[in-house]
Amino acid sequence: MDSFEFNKIAGAVLFTVLVVLGIGVLADGIFDVEKPEKPGYAIAVAEAGAAGDSAGKEAAAETPLPVLLASASAEKGADVAKKCASCHSFEQGGPNKVGPDLYNVVGRVKGSHEGFKYSSAMEEHHAAGETWTLEDLNHFIRDPKGTIPGTAMGFAGLKKDGERADMLMYLRSLSDNPVPLPQPEAAAPAASESAPAASASSESTPAPAQGESTNQEGATPAPTSSEQQPAAPQQEMKPQEEQKPQQ
Repeated sequence: MDSFEFNKIAGAVLFTVLVVLGIGVLADGIFDVEKPEKPGYAIAVAEAGAAGDSAGKEAAAETPLPVLLASASAEKGADVAKKCASCHSFEQGGPNKVGPDLYNVVGRVKGSHEGFKYSSAMEEHHAAGETWTLEDLNHFIRDPKGTIPGTAMGFAGLKKDGERADMLMYLRSLSDNPVPLPQPEAAAPAASESAPAASASSESTPAPAQGESTNQEGATPAPTSSEQQPAAPQQEMKPQEEQKPQQ
């Protein structure tokens, strides 16, 4: 290899190095990256009070189940159930898939369907003898992992109240003897009954009669305006000395 060939190779290598370094300098000028004061990643953790407030607001905004089911439809729920058809069967005597058969699930003991292997979390509820009420299914279908931590169900949940209510009505219909629908609590009569009770309590305490003294027992009553203080004794008039007759 002559010197000319060597110079060409060395020049190409040097040019490549300069281009790479130039690109790095140019990138640093275009993209300004601020370095943190301390190395590491900042993890944002919500405060306990803020988390409690959000949970309280969510609980306060939750629609009562009787109100949800009042406008729900089992026919619409059959369409919603298609989202679960890949993991569950809904016909009587249907096979177990990824999840158990859901026929007659309302009122059934949790984790008790024959032939299905449940998670240990669900087995605990089964050992406690808990049953699937419409209220429990409402919470579980909305947030399976949050309702029963450790469950093997990987479904994200039905967050929309309307879809969830239709699904509950459909599950309720999958039975030879559907369970009764929950009735709304009689909050209005209770409020009306409290009003007479309050008025009765106010009537039971008699008001003091006019002119009666409100002093406590044992206290010295103040004299009334009609009572007069005893008049001070008048000073006795001394008889004037008799004038002596002038002589």
